[in-house]
Amino acid sequence: MSASLPIRIFTPQGMLGYGYDLADFHRTVEEGVDLIVVDSGSTDPGPYMLGLGKTLVTVESYARDLRPMLRAVADHRIPLVISSAGGAGTDEQVARMTDLVDRLADEEGLSLRVVTIGADMPADVVADRLARGLIEPNVRGELPSEKDVREATGLVAQMGAEPFLEILATGEPFDVIIAGRAYDPAPHAAFALHHGVEPGIAWHMGKILECGGACAEPKGGGVVATVYRDRFELSPSGPAQRCTPLSVAAHTLYEKSRPDLLPGPGGVLDVRACVYEAVDERTVRVRGSRFLPSDHPVLKVEGAAVVGHRAAFIGGIHDPVLIAQLDTFLERVERQAGQLHPELAGGTASLAFHVYGRNGVMGPLEPSTAVPHEVGILGEVTAESPELALAICTTVRIGCLHLSYPGQMATAGNMALPLNPMESPIGPVCAFTLYHLMDARDLDLFPVAHRQVGRIPAEEATR
Repeated sequence: MSASLPIRIFTPQGMLGYGYDLADFHRTVEEGVDLIVVDSGSTDPGPYMLGLGKTLVTVESYARDLRPMLRAVADHRIPLVISSAGGAGTDEQVARMTDLVDRLADEEGLSLRVVTIGADMPADVVADRLARGLIEPNVRGELPSEKDVREATGLVAQMGAEPFLEILATGEPFDVIIAGRAYDPAPHAAFALHHGVEPGIAWHMGKILECGGACAEPKGGGVVATVYRDRFELSPSGPAQRCTPLSVAAHTLYEKSRPDLLPGPGGVLDVRACVYEAVDERTVRVRGSRFLPSDHPVLKVEGAAVVGHRAAFIGGIHDPVLIAQLDTFLERVERQAGQLHPELAGGTASLAFHVYGRNGVMGPLEPSTAVPHEVGILGEVTAESPELALAICTTVRIGCLHLSYPGQMATAGNMALPLNPMESPIGPVCAFTLYHLMDARDLDLFPVAHRQVGRIPAEEATR
């Protein structure tokens, strides 16, 4: 990139594949931006993408969102960065995303220079670091076992800004970067750092920008950051939206356990002296952020494995007599199921009820004590095999449907069941077996590769 400060970085959506307004996108591109960055992954949906190799959305959704971006890359010479490709950012998902970009470029008649960054972690490396005491306990004080490392079906490290900075430092031109698992703000911060932006400003800008228009009112769509050495300004791409000091400050706290010091790869973002001020009705200026670098590199390692199989049922209860004693009723259902399926008592299978309409979202943290007029029961069973999970789930559903209770006035079923079959196999269940910080000193990680995709230039085709 040859841009000088200020630079304009555009994130058209919070997550690739979720859709965005094409009119807003084209208008923003026509106004001029220096870089488009879009996140493509997260651990928010849970470990299944890493454990099973699944993608966050369908290939059709990726293709729909990517096609206009790739056209903008070609028509306006705007580099595009896709981070955490495919959802978990494994090497396989990076390869799939690269193949999709290749196909779309060919269909659009484009020739694109693509750089890929891998994030897979060799199990031997992680096991060695674990044995040497170079992996920290997680937030629950737990360390992984060597078995956790060896049996992980997906194992990645979360890259910071360094791999992107290394690509930029070479000066070799590119059109698209497709990166594996990355700290969400890392690509935004790297491009700002490359242009001499203060580290605190670069990382704070990336923290806000990576979620797209989530920092706007109303939220959604895209956002543009105009980045100077010591400040940045945010404007939403949607004309009916606005960024306010409150909306931007609030998003600084998003997904963070404390409001002032925000840890990430390479150090801590310190926003204690940060100032948010309105530039106009739709734009906010942010300044005063500082970055406190770590004394040595530390990376988060994420690993996932299949830990069982799940089956579930859903039903509704409208009887006020049963709702008033629902907790003891469900305990009786669970005891009855445990007598018929000793795997529940032995711990090789598990049962969970979610009572929607009462505390299905917050569970025991729910502050409301109001008695609802109806509730929805979601029962989920996890067991070692799909057959056992379904068998236990059927037993539990029958108990909820037919077990008697004090004060019962009807002898028919206790619960309305909207689906048929009444219980359904969900499939394999994954768990994060590693979600830990690892000392990354003396490691050569995140391999970079260059590839030409789409229509091959004539001069290369004749070689």
